[in-house]
Amino acid sequence: MNYTIVRPDQGLAPALQHCIDTKTKPVGALGQLEGLARRIGLIQQTLEPELRKPHILVFAGDHGAARAGVSAYPQDVTWQMVENFLAGGAAINVFARQMGMALSVVDVGVAHDFGPRGGLIHAKVEAGTANYIEEPAMSSAACRAAMAHGRELALGLASTGCNVLGFGEMGIGNTASASLLTHCLTHAELDDVIGRGTGLDDAGLERKRALLAKAVARGGRTVDPLEALTQYGGFEIAMMAGAMLGAAEARMLILVDGFIVTSALLVAHGLVPAVTDYCVFTHCSQEPGHQVQMAHLGGQALLDMGLRLGEGTGAALAYPLIQAAVNFLNQMASFESAGVSDKDPAPVSA
Repeated sequence: MNYTIVRPDQGLAPALQHCIDTKTKPVGALGQLEGLARRIGLIQQTLEPELRKPHILVFAGDHGAARAGVSAYPQDVTWQMVENFLAGGAAINVFARQMGMALSVVDVGVAHDFGPRGGLIHAKVEAGTANYIEEPAMSSAACRAAMAHGRELALGLASTGCNVLGFGEMGIGNTASASLLTHCLTHAELDDVIGRGTGLDDAGLERKRALLAKAVARGGRTVDPLEALTQYGGFEIAMMAGAMLGAAEARMLILVDGFIVTSALLVAHGLVPAVTDYCVFTHCSQEPGHQVQMAHLGGQALLDMGLRLGEGTGAALAYPLIQAAVNFLNQMASFESAGVSDKDPAPVSA
């Protein structure tokens, strides 16, 4: 798979910084919003960026290891939550509606037949992954097919004029998969990136750690992103990785949600590091491995609210801050245009 991702030209950076610094405020007074505005301007290569047709994709897939006990919830919750998404009753539905963001659910590998449904994109590779404790989660061919389809989805949305793409996921057991990918693709020890997921108690957490250690003993700690994805990934993670790479090819702004979505970004970054130039880390998850991921990728979260739901909820909640960054850049007066005195220049010594 060849992805053509061009790093944003930094030649516009001085002009963007001048525009930001000369707004009617002290230099740096808008904190992270200033860096965010600069990043969006560089991605779009303009001093007047626009956010067009923002869209959140929620990728859903089942994990064979879920039946081994890596989650507090049964596997059937995956398809039941997809039904909830389609009915408009999940948190991401509420937040996407509030923020004016389009929302689509992608059946990447749910062990359930939904039939034709409005708002559901049928992209099933297989009806869930294999149990990676006993064998690789997926074949290399299936992994590549999922990634290729994700790329097509992103490019298809870009062709409609969308330039902001948020990522969410649903899949019982996928925090375990994300932990394994994080262990492989960063320098972190396995126990340091395993959390409680959907709410495991102490005994459940110990069981999860033992099962994931057994998986690594079988499949090894590979640093190759595609091999790690094949061994331990989920189809939703594979398709997200492909969609992120496709979105970066199309120069879209990528809104990264929490721990599972960032595990997909670890894969994408391992293949094409330039993908992170197009990413905004919307929040910091309560999952311990998420801070490890962001440190590895050099990311800084916009929000830290103790979220650990997934679904793309962090991406939706952070969207007003992204709008604010673009709006202040486009609409806020400069000292010159407002007729406001800038700070006194440094005194000249006699």
